[in-house]
Amino acid sequence: MELLSDNGRVLRDRIGEAIFSRVAGPDGPDNRARIHGAPGPRWFGPERPVRQVHGDASMFIGGLSALLLQSLHPLAMAAVAGHSGFRGDPWGRLQRTSTFLAMTTYGPADSAQRAVDRVRAVHATVYGTTPDGQEYRAADPHLLCWVHIAEVDCFLRAHQRFGARPLDAAGCDAYVEDMARIATALGVPDPPTNRAELTDRLAAYRSELRSTPEARGVARFLLLHPPVPVLARLPYGALAAGAVSLLPLWASRALRLPRVPPAEGVVVRPLGIAVTAGIRWALAPGAPARHGQRPRPPAPGPGADG
Repeated sequence: MELLSDNGRVLRDRIGEAIFSRVAGPDGPDNRARIHGAPGPRWFGPERPVRQVHGDASMFIGGLSALLLQSLHPLAMAAVAGHSGFRGDPWGRLQRTSTFLAMTTYGPADSAQRAVDRVRAVHATVYGTTPDGQEYRAADPHLLCWVHIAEVDCFLRAHQRFGARPLDAAGCDAYVEDMARIATALGVPDPPTNRAELTDRLAAYRSELRSTPEARGVARFLLLHPPVPVLARLPYGALAAGAVSLLPLWASRALRLPRVPPAEGVVVRPLGIAVTAGIRWALAPGAPARHGQRPRPPAPGPGADG
């Protein structure tokens, strides 16, 4: 049993409230009540791996990593750069995405479907042409699939490396299968349903991925100029380093991100584990903000909130 002094509880509550308000936004308490308090069947039962993965603090690392990886598809990056407010309103985007993830993972089935319908309506309005003349549509199933598989891969890798209770092999496959349920609802045809299929599908997109000034700009924004308070820069830096460590080497090179693989196991992973453990402590049951929706990290790209 955890023993905390009154001062310790106050500190934990303040940190937890700060995290929750940043990630869930001003509507967080109301959304939390709708997601967890409303009756009715859910898309996923309490035993499903998607609930375990999305409820863990490792998602903060997985979300950052997914943003970086997704940016390497020029059409996905063009959709985000041209239609997303991630630079002007990064916290608002995070809050919308966290609510979408929470609703589809934990919310009543009818509310989850309405959340998906809203995203699909937004996707229908997002289209354009890249500077080199390529047309893109956020509702393009091929582009949606890229956004989806990049998220699934990064979320799962983060959980396996930094999560409190990593999944076994069957659990990893089941998580990919759970996420396929959401992807299908969003318009992704034939999404991967196990980790082997996920690996093959990621490899199939490799020839379409490349570094662009926009992608490198996203990396600089997230890693060098993050929209976080000064006091949070150090723990955020540990999360960001963990996110980079999850990327394939070719991806980090394309984004011009320095990597020293031998140091990642010695320094980056322990720091990431420590910071995620601190987030879990701050969001532990018992503090006011912890009864219900846990905050979610960014799940970037048009597959999340458009």
